[in-house]
Amino acid sequence: MTATKTNERPGTRAVHRYCGMSASKARQVLDLIRGEDVQRAAEILNGVEREAAEVIGKVLTSAVANAAHNDQQNPEELYVSACYADEGATMKRWRPRARGRATRIRKRTCHITVIVSRLPADQLELRRRRMEAVSANRSRRVDASRRRADLSGRLSRRRAAAAEKAAAEEAEAEETVTDETVGEDALTDEATTDEAEAEAEAETTETPRAAKATRAAKAKKATKAEAEAEAEPEIEDSAEDGASEDADASAGDDEKSEDE
Repeated sequence: MTATKTNERPGTRAVHRYCGMSASKARQVLDLIRGEDVQRAAEILNGVEREAAEVIGKVLTSAVANAAHNDQQNPEELYVSACYADEGATMKRWRPRARGRATRIRKRTCHITVIVSRLPADQLELRRRRMEAVSANRSRRVDASRRRADLSGRLSRRRAAAAEKAAAEEAEAEETVTDETVGEDALTDEATTDEAEAEAEAETTETPRAAKATRAAKAKKATKAEAEAEAEPEIEDSAEDGASEDADASAGDDEKSEDE
């Protein structure tokens, strides 16, 4: 039983002919994407740091575009069913060497072919289930995050309500203290007013005899003060007279001692 020929493989293909590199270099990169779906193959090629990866990535993009445009295939259901590199023409150049000799330089080329096909039904079903599981898991995570957000929002509202209630209680307490202080001040003012009124009433209700006695006492105090004020200059005059007499006596004693 003969195998399927390379040019008879089913699927949509894209070919890059006379690529300026050796087939061995291209095959090392093609081995990485063989059998992978097109999304995974593109990711692998983006991560490979080789010149052949860039060229093969363009060929893969062309093959997917051919399948979508010519065969009406869904790009998300395609995979790399076959990829290979055939040797192309080799250009020969010469380089001069020692003793008049020359060395051949071989500039090799290759033909890169990438074939994409639709995934089998069982793999598509498995992939669909996997995507549903991922979507369901994501939905659960989103619901859980929303519930946490709602819970945090309720807690925030509760904290805000508690803070408002505490502020209202503090305001009421401050108002109560202010009212009590105002009441005490009012009572103090009333007591002072009552005392002043009582004194005024007492003064107005004094008997004529008591008023006369009060006036007499005040007049007596005033007379006594005037007498004391008049007595003070007399005492000072007598002190000055005594001092002058003493001075005269001392002067007479001095004269007597001189005569002797």
